[in-house]
Order: sequence, then C-alpha cells, then structure tokens
Amino acid sequence: MSDFQIPTEQQSPRRSWIFPALLLIAGVIIGVILTSDFGWLPTGHAVPEPAAPPAATPVSTAVQPTLPGAGGQSFVDVAKVVKPAVVNIFATRNGSSEEGKGTPFEDPFFRRFFGEEWMKRFEAPKERKERGLGSGVIVDPNGLIITNNHVVNKADEIKVFLSDKREFKAKLIGTDAKTDVAVLKIEASGLPTVAWADSDRLEVGEFVLAVGNPFGLTQTVTLGIVSALGRAAGIAEYEDFIQTDAAINPGNSGGALVNVRGELVGINTAIYSQSGGNMGIGFAVPSNMAHSIMEQLVQHGKVVRGWLGVSIQELTPELSSQFGVPKDVKGVLVSDIMDDSPAKKAGFERGDVIVEYDGKPMDSPAHLRNAVAQTVVGKKVTVKLIREKKSKSIELTIAEQPKNLAQAGVEEGGESAAPAGLLSDIEVRELNTELAGRYGLKSSDRGVVVVRVKSGSPAEEAGVREGDLLLEVNRKAVGTIKAYEHVAANLPKDQAVLLLLRRQGRAIYLTLRP
Repeated sequence: MSDFQIPTEQQSPRRSWIFPALLLIAGVIIGVILTSDFGWLPTGHAVPEPAAPPAATPVSTAVQPTLPGAGGQSFVDVAKVVKPAVVNIFATRNGSSEEGKGTPFEDPFFRRFFGEEWMKRFEAPKERKERGLGSGVIVDPNGLIITNNHVVNKADEIKVFLSDKREFKAKLIGTDAKTDVAVLKIEASGLPTVAWADSDRLEVGEFVLAVGNPFGLTQTVTLGIVSALGRAAGIAEYEDFIQTDAAINPGNSGGALVNVRGELVGINTAIYSQSGGNMGIGFAVPSNMAHSIMEQLVQHGKVVRGWLGVSIQELTPELSSQFGVPKDVKGVLVSDIMDDSPAKKAGFERGDVIVEYDGKPMDSPAHLRNAVAQTVVGKKVTVKLIREKKSKSIELTIAEQPKNLAQAGVEEGGESAAPAGLLSDIEVRELNTELAGRYGLKSSDRGVVVVRVKSGSPAEEAGVREGDLLLEVNRKAVGTIKAYEHVAANLPKDQAVLLLLRRQGRAIYLTLRP
C-alpha cells in the first residue's frame, strides 16, 4: 500500500460540490482586494511594477584597456590593423658541410676492412642548407616589404608567408648593412599595409606594440613603452635606436614597432640579452631612418649618404668650460676638418661647437652623424655653431660621402721632450721611420707622437695613450718638438690643459686636470 493515498470515504453528492465552491468564491474575493486600490495597503508603498527582463550579457566582461591619445582605440583595434601587414620570412642559404674532403680509398676492400662508418668521414662534402627566420612589414600594397639586413643577408632563397597563409618567393631589392635595413618585393597586389609615423615625434614613455614572429610563432603582439631614444648598441655603423621594453625575441627581427594609432615607428632589430631571450631591452631602427634607406634602395639600388667632412666628439662639461660654452648648451665639438670637404670650403674650424643642423638641435655625435648621412646630396643646409664664445651660422652644400675617407699621418723627426707640469707624465718624440712603423702612422701631418704615459697619472686617466699623435696644446699647434716645448713651458700652473690628438685617423680633444 502506498504512503500517499486518496481517501476512499463515501460522500454525498450535495456535500461534494459545496466545499470547492466556497474555495473558489474566497479566491475571487482575495484577488479583488489585492488588485484594487482600496487604501488597505500602507501609504507610501506602491505596488512595484514588474521588472524588465535582464539585458543579454556578453561572453567576456573584461574591460578592454584604452590607449591614451588614440581616440578610444583599444589594443585589440591596433592589433587587428597591424597584424595582417606583418609577414613571416624564411631565408635559406646553401652551403656545404665540413665533413670529409673526398677519399682515395675507392676500392671495396678498404670499405670492408675499415667499415662504412669510418669511410664516411672521407666522403665528399654534402650539400646542406642554413635557414634563417625573421619578420617583415608590408609598406606598399603592391608587395614592398621592409625587414632587417641580418635576416636576409647572403640568402639564396627568400620565402614570405602572409597572415592569410599565402606563400611567395621574394626578390631582394637591396640591403644596407650600415643601418641593418633590407627591402624585399613579392608579386602581389592589394595587400594590407602599415602607415609610416614620424619617429622624430616619438617620446619616452609612449605606449608601443611589437608585432612579429618570435621563435616562428606567427602574428605575436607584445606591449611596452618607449624606454629611451637615440641609443647606440654597437650593432650597426649608423645607429639611432628606439629602446623599448615590449617583449622582443629571436624571430621578431624585421617586425613592426607601432604607436597607439597603429603607425610604424620602428623596425625591430635586436635585443640585449644574457640568456638569448627577452630581458626587457629591445632596439628598433626609427621609421624615419628606415624609410629614407628604403626609398634609396628602391630608387637607386644603393644608399647614397651625405657628407659634411668633420671629425666630431661629445661635448663634455670639461670641454665646454675649455671652449667657453655655457653648461646648459648642448652641442657637438668639431675636432678636425677634412681636406676638400664641404666643411672646409665653408670655413669650419677646430673647436667649433655645432648646436643646430638644418633646423634641428644636435646634442650628440651620433645624432649629427645620422642627420648628415640622411641629408640628400646637393641640398643646402644651415649649421649653427658657437666659435670663440660667439654664435655663428654657416650655409653649405652637402656632398656625397667618399667611399674611402682620407687618413692623416705624421711628419718624420727624431728628438724627444719631457716638459714639467701636467705634461711631465707624457713623453713625446718627433716621428721617424722606426716610430712610424711601430705605431702605424704616415708622414703627412705635423705633430709629435706620445711614446710613454705614466701609469695612474691624470694623462692616463684622461685617456692619453701611447701612439697618439699630439697636434695642439691649449689650442696652439705643436708640429715639432721645439714648438711643443715652447707651448709647454708657458702653461699656467694648476690649470687644466686641453690637448688635441689624432688616434687611428681621428682627431679628438682631451682635457688634463690637476
């Protein structure tokens, strides 16, 4: 028998309908009371209206970060624009293995006696392929791609893989090892591109995204900021790197560094690493430099650089005081002027401090060097400088940089001198054939050569080295031992001494302090 049963007691027909009817009437009365405004409910408590159905909730409720100054554009938006224009590059170079150089033991007897494994080491070299992996950026819808020179250098075959999985063989338009830039071309049209930005307007602290193919992982996006500008890392001859902490790893080379508007500010080139992976210090070629190099490679197949014809060095506080330049003034010190150069013809002098070139302030030798190199040959520029504590402007025409810049040497001689004071720590001699051979000098300039520097002396601390050719002391020429002794004898005591010397073909200023 079930625990839940319907009662089976007999009921009369009359009683069976009375109870349900009473329940129905009571229900109707209660319903009227609850839905009518009879004032029976407490005042001030209106019956709430039915709530609206809840709105549909998106799958992801995470708030997308918005980039400052990007008009509300998010990282997602930037990535969607840039990723299709970043390609994967595979470069292949044919080579031969080092194993074996051929064998005279062709007789099967030797193979049976020595064994196949031993005989393999004498077999002819086998063809092998070296493969390089990198990234590139499409900058023209008709298939022009910019990347790094070290990604495609000496490659026999270059393949480009697009974001839509298409594969192309690429033609190498040109390379420039001095800036580590290369340009490729694929036969395609209507390709997505990344717009160029003005890298001169980039500032430290700006958000940047690095897009590339690290370790072959395609279409990877990392976020960081601009950590520094104008970096020199000893990677290329002309360097003006953007430093960023956006994660850059092997395979990112040649990829895009973009700003918050999705514009190309740099070409990712190198990392500083002790492990081979990202350590938060990456370098990119600025877009202005990369764009200039690309245009020349496309138009001429080579890079033609501008030439001013001066040797320059950093303007240190010590040198500023020597040349009467205010401490708050930034510039570049001219230590030498080359013969038949634009600077020579325009009247530049040693000791000039260049503070502005072609309307742009110059605060370092690398900055000036890059600016001159990127100047179109034949262009007239104005250079502002400080000479003898006075401002001066010089107009000149930039020439093409010679392939081999002339190096100066020294004149023969034989006498030696060891004056007192700060210069007593330096022993100099007039050059003769034996000394010229010892120090790798040539007999074309006037000066005396340093043959000894006292250990631990102010001269050694200032950077004077054996083999340096001494040209001037306190702005006075010392082409002979007699001239050197005369200048040294009249040096004021307990005061700094300014030296101009030539080392490995370059003139530099050094300051000796008591």
